[in-house]
Amino acid sequence: MIEVNNLTRKYGEKVAVNKISFSVEKGKIWGFLGPNGAGKTTTMRILTGYLPPTEGSAKVAGFDITKEPLKAKKHIGYLPEIPPLYNEMTVKGYVNFVAELKGVPSKERKKAVSQAIEKAGLSNVAGRLIKNLSKGYRQRVGIAQAIVNNPDILILDEPTIGLDPAQIIEIRELIKSLKGEHTVILSTHILPEVTQTCDGVVIINEGQLRASGTLEEIQERFSEESGIYLETEPSPVVEELMNIEGIKEVVSSEKGVKIFWDDEEKGNKNLNEFIRTKGLNINEWKRLTSTLEDIYLKIVASDKGGVK
Repeated sequence: MIEVNNLTRKYGEKVAVNKISFSVEKGKIWGFLGPNGAGKTTTMRILTGYLPPTEGSAKVAGFDITKEPLKAKKHIGYLPEIPPLYNEMTVKGYVNFVAELKGVPSKERKKAVSQAIEKAGLSNVAGRLIKNLSKGYRQRVGIAQAIVNNPDILILDEPTIGLDPAQIIEIRELIKSLKGEHTVILSTHILPEVTQTCDGVVIINEGQLRASGTLEEIQERFSEESGIYLETEPSPVVEELMNIEGIKEVVSSEKGVKIFWDDEEKGNKNLNEFIRTKGLNINEWKRLTSTLEDIYLKIVASDKGGVK
């Protein structure tokens, strides 16, 4: 549904986005994650046709956003970081205005506006002036205008920024409810936004792609070290485990131990033999994986010349 290939954007000598490539399947919610200034908003603007790329290409619903911008934009709903609202209009009046701008046929417009308002949870404030709404409701109006033409693709740039915790939860639930019917790219630098809302993630920093894939793929690919968490009865002696060939390090943790491999295949084989010989009963055996937060912080630290 979305295909980005070697996308680059330069501002003079400054390279804001540098040859990034990724794809998003139909009906999925994909997080676009990175610190402030990473190049997220620039990429979003290119995908929505607001900004041309210097090099590379981006296809939306099969249409090249540069070569066929009008066809591509018909399939896109966009919520910029600051929603483009008219404060003196009512919610319903504004969403109807946007529907007209987006070319929703007049005979279908009333239904489209009503559905967008309902989906965005705005039915109880449809007649109110936008200037009198809370920030959370204003974000909902921004989402309503993005979905009023029932686009295949939604691109949301920092949709929960500046909201209080209750409003953040409400907006996240709203975004999750759009899954399946719409393909969503959610740009953010807030980690819980991704882990609680998205199927996959693109991590970008300093204009460069650092990781892309489902959450499970990212965690598997970027696990800090190969190892397991083991609980047995009786508890194994750390010193004995360290003598097993193929094991590099053993760390006591909770009721069990974390075991890190020097040679995973050899270590696994020798550990199983050790457990059988000692007659230990296994309560838990699970592979160690890094959290998205671990991975993200490691990537950002590495880019700054920190931990490798």
